[in-house]
Amino acid sequence: MKKVLALVLALCMVLSLCACGKKAETQTTGTTEIPDTMTSSDGKYEVAFVTDVGQLKDKSFNEGTWNGVKGYAAANNLSYKYYQPANGSEATDDDRFDAMKAAAESGAKVIVCAGFMQGTALTNAAAAYPEVNFVFIDGWPLGLANVAAIAFNEQECGYFAGYATVMEGYTKLGFTGGGGGTNPACCRYGYGWVQGANAAAAEKGVQVEMNYSWQYGASFSSSTELETMASGWYENGTECIFCCGGAMYISVFSAASANDKVTIGVDSDQSYDSDTVITSALKGVGEAAAWAIGKVYDGSFAEIGGIPSSLGAADGATGLPTDTWRMKNYTVDQYKELFAKVVSGEVVIDADHSNLEQDYSNLTLNIVG
Repeated sequence: MKKVLALVLALCMVLSLCACGKKAETQTTGTTEIPDTMTSSDGKYEVAFVTDVGQLKDKSFNEGTWNGVKGYAAANNLSYKYYQPANGSEATDDDRFDAMKAAAESGAKVIVCAGFMQGTALTNAAAAYPEVNFVFIDGWPLGLANVAAIAFNEQECGYFAGYATVMEGYTKLGFTGGGGGTNPACCRYGYGWVQGANAAAAEKGVQVEMNYSWQYGASFSSSTELETMASGWYENGTECIFCCGGAMYISVFSAASANDKVTIGVDSDQSYDSDTVITSALKGVGEAAAWAIGKVYDGSFAEIGGIPSSLGAADGATGLPTDTWRMKNYTVDQYKELFAKVVSGEVVIDADHSNLEQDYSNLTLNIVG
């Protein structure tokens, strides 16, 4: 049921997440550009996307999911549209419901909703429009058969990135996350990053120091305060920061560039967005969205509706982009070996972020804020 890797390989001929697609307001499909907006001949839009907080073109979670949504629609000659809840980062559950309502009443057969904050509004919308199928990215089961909840093993992505960064030679690290410490996905990313860094340090016989903060990430937005904090870390010896949370990356990438230091991207391959990115902790949000939409159109949505789907390395849904990474010391073969161990279960990564504050064998964790 969860053969997302097969979907990714199938879509490789269709969806191109290349630099030109990430920089422009369109996504490239072969030689054809997929615009973010289209005009339906009948005024109806079958495939809809309701964004998380932040902007559609965030070069991260929203954009990655949207690329999968519109990519599937365009490849299958379906009309599509995105809806952004009113009030931006201050959107309420009513604002989210209104966006879902607008999508449903504009003819949507399937509505993809991104982000855990959608839960309450989605519960109400799915009950109000039982004939519409909903896909809850980064979500959990809502007890409704017309909602497919898709979560990811972000702790794996974080682990791969943390391990690679230390194996590359960096021992002064940082993490800053969105959601104020309450976003499950960001929490799993961060905890995985810590575990991976510690494991690599133990293997190399070195010690790692890490600053770890949710202090300026409550709104998932870039800010002067966040950039100042990141710059301070870099100025005091931090070599690499992993930033997880919407547009927060803008502040950290800027600080890294000003201080000639490096960063880790998140959700999608952000190496196209900054020369400071040495690799990105990937999860297949776009591929998963397209996979779930496909279930609507092949008549098998009942296989995933009303139940949880948690996708990870074994499904091809988490990992690092080896084609674009800027590693010089850590090899692709070493990464593939670690990846195989995670898939087989030889390496087990804890997903319970409540265990973050513990004693690590080769890592000193400094919680900031």
